[in-house]
Amino acid sequence: MKITVSYISSIYDTKKTIDKINETSADAIHADLMDGFYCGTKNFDINYLPTYFSDNKKDIELHLMLNNPSSYLDKLISLKPSIIYIHPSTQESIINFFLKLDELNIKKGIAINPDEDISLYEHYFKYIDRILLMSVYPGKGGQKFLSSTIPRLNELMNYKNKYNFEIYLDGGINNKVIKDVNFVDGVVSGSYICQSKDYEKQIKSLRN
Repeated sequence: MKITVSYISSIYDTKKTIDKINETSADAIHADLMDGFYCGTKNFDINYLPTYFSDNKKDIELHLMLNNPSSYLDKLISLKPSIIYIHPSTQESIINFFLKLDELNIKKGIAINPDEDISLYEHYFKYIDRILLMSVYPGKGGQKFLSSTIPRLNELMNYKNKYNFEIYLDGGINNKVIKDVNFVDGVVSGSYICQSKDYEKQIKSLRN
């Protein structure tokens, strides 16, 4: 199982948090980018964002909680992301967006919220590399894992067997929750790691 760390909820500033993640065994850094329209919170300046990653050594995974994400793409590719997740309701021409990612050799992902019907997005599954199943509502770090995620995970596993995509979980992940979801391909953990002073200790507790 891969461990990706989100820096959205940390006791340190953003640059220091990202630098500390780079010193750990984490597999990637997860950047939650919000424009203030999709989920009511704004947390980045598109022109300043690259400075946070000036010394980055990890894969960067971008989770775009933005209206019309394609309008940001030209600037975001400077971060050299390994994958970009979008919420299907935020982008009009999703297939064209995916085709652009293919041209850029960037993996394609969609994020599905806790209150969204998974089956509504099946027609996208053949195009994507990964699904980010939200186990909290997006927009705020430190939320508790929603128990309703478990049956949704089981539903998604049936689709995975048919379409062969990866499943990552995002939200409320800690060393207790992970025991119930250890069959997924990866998890995104934020406050459990970044609210601690010892990031590596927390990451190891997720792996064990």
